Amino acid sequence: MDKRKAKKYEVKGYKLVCPICGHERFWTRKTLMNTPGVTFLGFDWANKEADNYICENCGYIMWFWSK
Repeated sequence: MDKRKAKKYEVKGYKLVCPICGHERFWTRKTLMNTPGVTFLGFDWANKEADNYICENCGYIMWFWSK
């Protein structure tokens, strides 16, 4: 399994709580928000990123797009 430590997070002042199981500890990662036009042109690297928070308990993934 992942060796990173899950921890508590806040997004824009709100404490993250898993809507499925109520757990409060998450792993994080960034994911590209692919769009058909940019992908068609082969410029996937130009897509915007989303922050993902993955529940340590049940694995539910929350996506947040930061502008």
